[in-house]
Amino acid sequence: MSETRNFHYIGKPLARKEDKRLVTGQGRYLDDIVVPGALHVSFVRSPHAHARILGISADAARELPGVTGVFTGEDLDKWTNRLRLAPPIEGLHPTEIATLPIDKVRFHGDPVAVVVARDRYIAEDAAELVEVEYEVLPAIASLEGAFAPGATLVDETLPSNLVSHQTFSAGNVTQRRGEAHAIVEASFYQHRQTHVPMETRGCAAVWDAGREHLTFHIGNQVPHPLRSQLAARLGLSESQVTVMSPDVGGGFGQKIALYREELSVAALARQLNRPVRWREDRTENLMAASHARENLCRTRAAVAADGRILGLELEIAEDFGAYCFYPANYMSRVVAMILTGPYRIEDYAFEVKIALTNKCGNGPMRAPMAITSWVMDGTIDAIARQLGLDPLAVRRTNMLREGDLPYRMATGEVLEDITPAETLESVVEAIDYEAFRKRQQALRAEGRYIGLGLCTVVESTTYGSAFYKSTGIPGSGHEAAWVRIEPSGVVNASVGLGATGQGYETAMSQAVAEGLGVDPSNVRIQIGNTDVAPYGMGSRGARGGTAGGGSLYLCAQKAREQVLRIAAHKLGLNSAQEIRLLDGQVERLINGEWNGTGLSLADIARTAYLDPTNLPEGVAPGLDFSLTYDPPPMTYSNSSHACEVEVDIATGALSIARYVVSEDCGTVINPIVVRGQQQGAIAMGLSGALLEEVVYDENGQNLSATFADYLVATACELPNFEILHHHTPNKRTPAGIKGMAEGGVMGAIGAVTNAVNDALAPFGVVADRQPLSPQYLRSLLRERSGTALHEGQELT
Repeated sequence: MSETRNFHYIGKPLARKEDKRLVTGQGRYLDDIVVPGALHVSFVRSPHAHARILGISADAARELPGVTGVFTGEDLDKWTNRLRLAPPIEGLHPTEIATLPIDKVRFHGDPVAVVVARDRYIAEDAAELVEVEYEVLPAIASLEGAFAPGATLVDETLPSNLVSHQTFSAGNVTQRRGEAHAIVEASFYQHRQTHVPMETRGCAAVWDAGREHLTFHIGNQVPHPLRSQLAARLGLSESQVTVMSPDVGGGFGQKIALYREELSVAALARQLNRPVRWREDRTENLMAASHARENLCRTRAAVAADGRILGLELEIAEDFGAYCFYPANYMSRVVAMILTGPYRIEDYAFEVKIALTNKCGNGPMRAPMAITSWVMDGTIDAIARQLGLDPLAVRRTNMLREGDLPYRMATGEVLEDITPAETLESVVEAIDYEAFRKRQQALRAEGRYIGLGLCTVVESTTYGSAFYKSTGIPGSGHEAAWVRIEPSGVVNASVGLGATGQGYETAMSQAVAEGLGVDPSNVRIQIGNTDVAPYGMGSRGARGGTAGGGSLYLCAQKAREQVLRIAAHKLGLNSAQEIRLLDGQVERLINGEWNGTGLSLADIARTAYLDPTNLPEGVAPGLDFSLTYDPPPMTYSNSSHACEVEVDIATGALSIARYVVSEDCGTVINPIVVRGQQQGAIAMGLSGALLEEVVYDENGQNLSATFADYLVATACELPNFEILHHHTPNKRTPAGIKGMAEGGVMGAIGAVTNAVNDALAPFGVVADRQPLSPQYLRSLLRERSGTALHEGQELT
């Protein structure tokens, strides 16, 4: 389906259309939306990680002037339907969630009641007056505790805290172990993190009793699926709900689910027949929005003497928190499915175990499969360490080459149109690998320890409907678009994506412009309103360019066919084969050259709308087109990362000296947008690997609910990113577009950790967990304090 022709508008570094309003303070975020007469809510949250609710006393709160009411889980349970997740996946237990807890709370910050008042300040004051009587229960605060025999149940409807368990095997890993020169084992612990969007969660609900219609303002990545969930939970039809998502200050996966707080606001607006709004503060966001990661992975590789992997086994366990807003196996299942990535591994087995604990529930976070590349390339490095081989040589031994493609992975996933070997070699050349090794040896003699980490990424994108069907995960991967050429010749277009800062208005206008043949400045993209945009699956999984841009491109091509048919008729031609539309002007091919005809898109549009008797036979008036596109089950982009670090062995502090990435994301719609996505993804990956961590104590108390404790990298901690570009179109997607928004996170996590281990190799220690804090690295060095690196050096 992809095209190799030269593009006129795709690939141009056009300035982002949305930036004018955003950088001048003219953006329209949720708090900029004025809702006259709106009441405000504040949630009463549990101070305990696990406790039974014995009683709630709200008399003092209700008596506070300005308070409209205080409502509990029992009230909300009458007005809303519960969320039940029961996809037919073997080993996955069904779960059910009430809108607010009724019998017991499951994590520190769980909302137990909601106060409605005249303004936010009164609501917060009243929330402090609500008294809740609890019976404190033992808290499950770790994977070990969740799996322990006789452990307290987080969800008492389940037989154990093991909410999901799946296994898979291809080939014969047992036989490969018997044939191996060596067995290499490695472990990887990725810590708990959260999304920290600049704009926290919030919503405003307006119920029109006369029309029996709910208008719901919310910053969200998936407006149409959210509308479907909201309608179902409220017992309304979808035609009774309009979701409007304005400018959104970041999402990163946190703004996909319909959360309990948002559903409560909508239900209260309907019951009170008053507009109701809510905005969480930063502590609530860090404590109770949603979390991510916290995976423990172990690999066992059967290898030949040259480092070739004969067979690979993976065990992955995930701490999913207290509630399942998504199927519990989803994120870790993707990790297991694509783990082998760019390497030739035929014999592969995995076991996935997901546990519930008394922590905030998990959800997708930008690159939910982020640990994948660190685990795979970290295993490669472990092989090199144990066998005394060069880590680059082991990668080359196992890596897929052009002649191997298309390659069917052991899990059945098909890799095609990727260039892992090429990107690896380009990044190795850019970093000057051999020169680095010489410099590394020289600096070690001086008592300085630098390291180089390599990480090659194969990033899953698109997630077409066939992917969901094959995995049993509920969902659909199609995307829909409409393109309408107005009587003046300007173009309006829409797609079912939910923008959170990615530059969709710019990039999508270029996709439309390319498909139709007009300047992108004449295209306006309208998204985020479910009454305007067609039903689509929204923004997630790096699918915006492929699914969203692809559907708009195809729809615009459909419009172009009609436009050229009308143009041919007006020019007296028998067919449209020798004419084209470029910059909104019809041109004709004469003697091998394109010549103007004097006919414009505006002329054709006026005929289509205002003079339909002059249209070709069988052509209906107007120029309004729609199309639904379901991309391939899965497409892949790829990249290779190289990170150079220096570790101060006296303090454990590390600094990043250089970061180079070679990326192949297929056809680039807009280089400026792509570069921003690449830089943002790498920055997010490094920030998570170095600094960010949600910390719970043994009683399930969240100790990181402020930015004083949950640290996020700034420009001071991040290096400049050197980006090398490869462009290999995907043959099965419109215009050869691939996704690329998450690979930077994956590569950064692996590259920086592998670099640290390379730097610390003389000590014989391995960092197998994140974050890579100075305290953690220093603790590793203290464990090997007897190792002397050169004469006279000691570790203290």
